[in-house]
Amino acid sequence: MAVNANDYIQHHLKHWQWSPVGDTSSFWTFNLDTILISVVCGLAFFFTFHYCVRQAKAENPGKLQVAVEAVVGFVDGQVQTALNQHDSNVSSLALSIFMWIWLMNFMDLIPVDLIPFVASHLGVAYFRAVPTADLSLPLAIGLSVFCMIVFESIRAHSLKGFLYDVLAHPFSIYFFPANILFRVVEEVTKPVSLSLRLFGNMFAGELVFFLIALTPFWMQWFFGWIWLGLHLFIISLQAFIFMTLTIAYLGMARTSH
Repeated sequence: MAVNANDYIQHHLKHWQWSPVGDTSSFWTFNLDTILISVVCGLAFFFTFHYCVRQAKAENPGKLQVAVEAVVGFVDGQVQTALNQHDSNVSSLALSIFMWIWLMNFMDLIPVDLIPFVASHLGVAYFRAVPTADLSLPLAIGLSVFCMIVFESIRAHSLKGFLYDVLAHPFSIYFFPANILFRVVEEVTKPVSLSLRLFGNMFAGELVFFLIALTPFWMQWFFGWIWLGLHLFIISLQAFIFMTLTIAYLGMARTSH
């Protein structure tokens, strides 16, 4: 049981972990809480949208259908603006990224002690409920986007064209060592910036909620509602930025220098 502010925060920053080698300090350690919540959020997104598609009505649509159609239309509009064309594949990817990240961010708005309290009664000593505040998950999404960018570049220009672009840009082909170095730096910054931006904002927001939880009970409601309103904007903005940059990077991958 936490006895002071430092112990309380340290307790909430520990993950529910498992390692196949038996040592949770090793590289092969899985944060089970991050995996569980991210899967639950992904399934919630999938089944909600699938239900709306199956139950969609042209006349007198329900509020949920209207909300889902608004989100889909918004994302599709962002794709068309960035790519100057309709692309159902990119729109589907952008929608999945936006909604999945938003739902995982939304977990930060649930009272910080609620889910760990329930988990403790199920025999789980530590539980962090915000997957995007765990660097491993934003980094994994960023690396996945990076792989899709490389794949899209090869698909758009062929492997030969992609390799030539790496060797000949921004200088001529004769300066290919410098070109490769520039390209590596340029490409590495994409997943790193995507990951750290999302992780930094969500981790900071999580810490603010921890600090609010340490204030007297009568102050928690005042500060909690103020920060909750602001943080609702932040979690939406971070999901939007991640989606928008993903669309932009895919659009850049299709163009030729």
